[in-house]
Amino acid sequence: MPKFEEELELDLELHEPQMFKVLLHNDDYTSMDFVVEILMGIFHKTHDQAEQIMLQIHEKDKAVCGVYSFEIAQTKAQQVKQQAKQNEFPLLATIEEDS
Repeated sequence: MPKFEEELELDLELHEPQMFKVLLHNDDYTSMDFVVEILMGIFHKTHDQAEQIMLQIHEKDKAVCGVYSFEIAQTKAQQVKQQAKQNEFPLLATIEEDS
């Protein structure tokens, strides 16, 4: 049986993953201190950064807390939901595509 050598030419394209913003939304019940704790604990912000973002949420009804790949953004939003529920706050975290 004859041996065949075959050369395959593959063009491998790598793409950056689609990124997603995690947003926290303002409400009338969640304390500002709790929002700062969430921003420091889940999003690893410094105290000063957390306070600035918390004020943006308060003044503009929502603010971006970070930009991540889909899986990480989804996980962080779920962590916010779990901690808010444990502390009996209605804090809402959503994700949306980063443009």
